[in-house]
Amino acid sequence: MNTPPADLGDHDVRRALAAGWGLRAADIQYVPKGFGTHHWLAHAQDGARYFVNVDDLDSKPWLGADRRATRAGLAAAFATAIALRDEAGLPFVVAPLLSRHGHPLAPLADRYAISLFPFVDGVGAGYADGMSLEDRETLLRLLAALHAAAVTARPPRREPEIPGRADLPAALAALRLPWTAGPFSELARAELARHADTVRHHLADFDDLARRAGGGPLVVTHGEPHPGNILRAADGLRLVDWDTVALARPERDLWMLDDGSPDAFAAYTAAGGPSPDPAAIALHRLAWPLTDVALFTATLRSPHTENADTRLAWKSLRDTLAHLAAMHPDA
Repeated sequence: MNTPPADLGDHDVRRALAAGWGLRAADIQYVPKGFGTHHWLAHAQDGARYFVNVDDLDSKPWLGADRRATRAGLAAAFATAIALRDEAGLPFVVAPLLSRHGHPLAPLADRYAISLFPFVDGVGAGYADGMSLEDRETLLRLLAALHAAAVTARPPRREPEIPGRADLPAALAALRLPWTAGPFSELARAELARHADTVRHHLADFDDLARRAGGGPLVVTHGEPHPGNILRAADGLRLVDWDTVALARPERDLWMLDDGSPDAFAAYTAAGGPSPDPAAIALHRLAWPLTDVALFTATLRSPHTENADTRLAWKSLRDTLAHLAAMHPDA
């Protein structure tokens, strides 16, 4: 998140780190990054550095329907990441550190959960940044190892889905009346109204692709292996942000690395991964922008103020609707 939470301060984070991990930070700094999770960089008194996540339990509908379920889902996801690192021996998995009580996260007020990660000295990128051919092939090999991993942790199972989809019918049905929850509500309503038929068309496409893709082998997937979740460390690539880890079809990860070439997944299959199903690739490719539409619409229909995060939500909604329209200009 680009904006610190209004109801939490640095002192709250310091207290939670001391209580949960025995970490007495000499200094902490807010890091404006990501969406749905607040980040701090913590400097311990011995000079060690750590990365701190404070997850907003109201912003992760794929993990649970309420705060309690979301906290449990987040704990299960992080426990899986720890097992992938420690049991499966996958060094590219940047997993959290267990607290003094043996848990991967701790509650912080009612709305948040805090977790502590080792600091990885590496170079990151943005979601939309490109990836070199070398990095892309390396990542495909890492995904093949991930998809072959067996761990005792029980990650959630994810069918192809659109988190937040249940809220879209109400939004589409309310387009004739003004939206007044915040400064971007009416802008969002007008833009969604302009593209309502496009959204309905793609929702129908998604359901058709889900029927055609059918079933398939389930593997441990990351869920979002895009450039924004990759760190280039001195000794290789690292994958961060494991709150989306789940048992699913391999295509849940692979669609992000499809460059459209005939040998797009050659490095993956050469490393032992199964040949991807084109219908499943298309299904997951379509789920991504539809999920963004659902989540950003929900954000801008809800009470909000203008800040860096709501400005980003408005821009992202507008850009995503334009992208969907370009995919089917006659919809």
